[in-house]
Parts: sequence; structure tokens; C-alpha cells
Amino acid sequence: MPDDSDLTALLARLKSARVLCVGDVMLDRAAFGTLVPDGGAMPVLSVESETRRISGAGRVLRDLAVLGAAASFVSVVGNDDAGREIERLMADEAGAEIHLLVQPDRRTASRSRFVAAGRTLLRADHESAAPLGPYIREDLLRLARELVTTHGAVVISDHGQGVLTEGVALEIIKAAREAGARTVVAAEGGDPIRYRGADLLTATPRELAQATGMPVEDRGAVIAAAGALIDRCALGGLLVSRPGAGMALVEPGGAVFAEPDAADDPGVAVVAAALGAGLPPRAALRVAAAGNRLISTAK
Repeated sequence: MPDDSDLTALLARLKSARVLCVGDVMLDRAAFGTLVPDGGAMPVLSVESETRRISGAGRVLRDLAVLGAAASFVSVVGNDDAGREIERLMADEAGAEIHLLVQPDRRTASRSRFVAAGRTLLRADHESAAPLGPYIREDLLRLARELVTTHGAVVISDHGQGVLTEGVALEIIKAAREAGARTVVAAEGGDPIRYRGADLLTATPRELAQATGMPVEDRGAVIAAAGALIDRCALGGLLVSRPGAGMALVEPGGAVFAEPDAADDPGVAVVAAALGAGLPPRAALRVAAAGNRLISTAK
């Protein structure tokens, strides 16, 4: 376990990182209020406040700003109200280099939550998993190939909204490898083979089971499943979040390094900033707990 001075030094190094984030950006709306009786069967929320913020890949951008790392961002939105709101919110991300491409016939992903007494009563999603059109796809890949040459790490943030499908993620990983940049993939579902060759992939035991068809009922089984996925997808390593037990880094060959104090959330921004600053994956895991605490405090 590193002492406080070690962690302080490691966190300071994150500010030297340049990280490129490519992925699915979403608009997160929330209405907070009080449930009021109206005499009918349908609950009524008396709205007292509302928030709007970027989520999905946009969360990675916010977290990188908290860490002090330089960031660039590439995503695609539609020509709709949600897309324009995302553009407005991202204009407030001081210091980041933002590239939001617009595909006119695309629906921008958004999620609306209705909350009372700290409990989400309902979530309404507007999503589309359609792949990018051919021209937008080429524009995005051209941007990514240009930007990756000046960044030490790339985050591929895949939330199943179509930006990274049809081989886009694989092309970005290839470009990063050619430029000498490290890649960290945070994905929700789907076949991990589309991230073949990435330096690190984050996963939960449940996602490991889905991807490999192997049991994950205990630590040994999780490590075995992680090793199988590493071999299948030629990964540089796998970051496994273990509910209540922190994170573990599994490397090719079966070496395992645990960080029980790290949050269950893999903290992809922290890990990517660490790799972008030149730290090895094991050091990135060590700094993950402190980095995640810093991000949580800023929220």
C-alpha cells in the first residue's frame, strides 16, 4: 500500500497527462421534487428543481478536468434539442478541446429521471444504437487519427449508442497503437472482441460471465474468466471491479494485483490519466482509489 506522499506524487503526475476521449455522449436530465396526492392512481411529482448535465463519455471529460489532465473529446450528436443542449453544456468545459460532430438524422441519446426523497421514481430513455453514417464515420476517424498523435492515452467510452460500432473502436485502437498511445476501454455490453488489442478493458464479474460463458462465483473463477478474455481479445490487461472488494488488475499470464481500497467503479478517467502520464498499469491501479476520492469530492 503506498503512503500518502507516494499518492500525492502520483496524483500530481496526472496533471501532465493528455487524454483523448472518444465515445457516446448523452444528456442526463433530472427533475427533483415531492410526491403529492391527487386522488387518482397516478403519482404526481411536484417539481422543485431540475438539472441537466452531460453523461456517458461526457462524464469522463468532467472527471479528467477534476484531475487536472488535459483532454480532447470527440463524439457525435443529432440536430435536435438534446444535441444542442449538449453543445451548450460542453462549451462550459474550459480548457478541453471539443469536437462534436452533427449527423442531422441522428437521435441524440438522453435520459430523464424523476426523483423524490432520494429515490428515482421513473427513468425515461431516448436512445438509438444505429451506427454512424459513412461520411460522419470517416470524419470521426480522421479526427481521432490526427488527435491521438498528441495524446498519451485514449479512452474509448462505449455506452451502446452506435458511435463506436461497425469497427470504429478497432480503428481507434489501431491508430493509438501506431501513435504510441495507451488505450483504456469502458464499455456497456456487447462482444469485447471489437476492442481487440486495447491496453486495458474494464469489466464487472457479470460482464465477464456474459463475454466468456465462464463461471465467476469466486475470486479464482473471476481471474480465470479474465485470463480467457485477455487471450481471446489480445488485451494488455483487464481491470475488474469487484463489488465490496475494490478492483483487481489481471495481466496476461495470470498475474493479479488487487486494490481493495479502490471504489467499485473502475474510475476510467483516473486510469487513463495515469497511463497518459507514463505510469504503468500497476501504478495506475494504486492511484485509482485516491483519484476516485478526489473526483467524488468535487461532485
